[in-house]
Amino acid sequence: MYVISCATSSYPALPIRASAATNGVLSASRVSLPVTHSAIANPFVPEVVEAVDALHSEFRAVDYLVAFNSTRVLKAFQNARLGSHHFGGCTGYGHDEAGGREALDQAFAEIFGAESAIVRSQFFSGTHAITCALFALLRPGDELLAVAGAPYDTLEEVIGKRDSGGLGSLQDFGVKYREVPLAEDGGLDWNALTVSVKPGTKCALIQRSCGYSWRQSLSVNDIGRAIKIIKMQNPGCLVMVDNCYGEFVESIEPPMVGADLIAGSLIKNPGGTIAPCGGYVAGKRKWVEAAAARLSAPGLGVDCGSTPGDIMRAFFQGLFLSPQMVGEAIKGSFLIAEVLASKGYKVQPLPRVPRHDTVQAVQLRSREHLLAFCEAVQRSSPVGSYTKPVAGTTPGYASEVIFADGTFIDGSTSELSCDGPLREPFAVFCQGGTHWTQWGLVLGEVLKSL
Repeated sequence: MYVISCATSSYPALPIRASAATNGVLSASRVSLPVTHSAIANPFVPEVVEAVDALHSEFRAVDYLVAFNSTRVLKAFQNARLGSHHFGGCTGYGHDEAGGREALDQAFAEIFGAESAIVRSQFFSGTHAITCALFALLRPGDELLAVAGAPYDTLEEVIGKRDSGGLGSLQDFGVKYREVPLAEDGGLDWNALTVSVKPGTKCALIQRSCGYSWRQSLSVNDIGRAIKIIKMQNPGCLVMVDNCYGEFVESIEPPMVGADLIAGSLIKNPGGTIAPCGGYVAGKRKWVEAAAARLSAPGLGVDCGSTPGDIMRAFFQGLFLSPQMVGEAIKGSFLIAEVLASKGYKVQPLPRVPRHDTVQAVQLRSREHLLAFCEAVQRSSPVGSYTKPVAGTTPGYASEVIFADGTFIDGSTSELSCDGPLREPFAVFCQGGTHWTQWGLVLGEVLKSL
């Protein structure tokens, strides 16, 4: 009996029996397939072939992670007694809903280790869901503390760090704000965190993913450690985790290590490339209900809001597929890092290290290279391949940003996309991919462009 495992507990190790099929190592350049007519030509450039051969153990570990998380999702669906009648949807106020909304919330809460969850199409972005969560937790005179450095660009106007024009930021409502800068190595500054939480700090915000910062994304274990440090200083301080890009990348989620609320988008990881819209908030029941009141209105709670049947079915199906889609995105990130690091580019995360989100960042060193990379990705996309992405201002972002996202769902970063702000160090942030071979093909186009 042999065990193949990754270098971290993020990826569960599972046993396999030795056999003729498992004694050898599969190679992308040597694998043979039964064909009817002629041999299939290798579609990858040599750099990609070499990287795939080198990443065999990492890919196998991701497959085990996918199996583990798929089992968690399946069990939650079974416990919710999911049936085809739950796909009926509803109209108007949503009062005559056939139980799908409740079953989805129940399954989602179980999967993420939360007391409660609200999963709705009415959340139109991850920023929207996070905003509802923050406004649920904070009141005038409270303090919000960001413990992982500056938050993502789109939250700056929500917080009031960047002027919102009096449109109702947290600071407009009298909420104070502080940040704990990152340590020199790009991780949490643990020493600073031990003395940063004050008696008036009502909420600590932890951003799991790197955003547009050149830093390490946080493991769930690191988040759990941070929560313990925060609660030791102020047991009444609530912890909110921006979970975008982190769902199903590990075998556990932030509510399992003490997070009071998490929030994210369904057109990222948990939508499985199928959900056409929506977002979620999950965590302690009291605070989920408070977030629902911010989404709708006090008194309406979670038992309202229409969802058409085709969208309800897509939510369930996307959630079921999401561990597999996330696994492919992780493999794609390994491949990007392996190939571009070999060409001398700085990458974050480094090649072959465990992943804690689905984002792979690459420093391209110049505006021209950033534009060329995104143009190559767009040319290799199934939708809008004939278009040329152009950098420009985008609502919520402080800098010019360029996006390449030839996706079936507008803005769906769980498919295959990349983007980056036009500022030093001119890093591109790559996400998604419904199969790692997508990035394998895209990289061939990218290498010709750089």
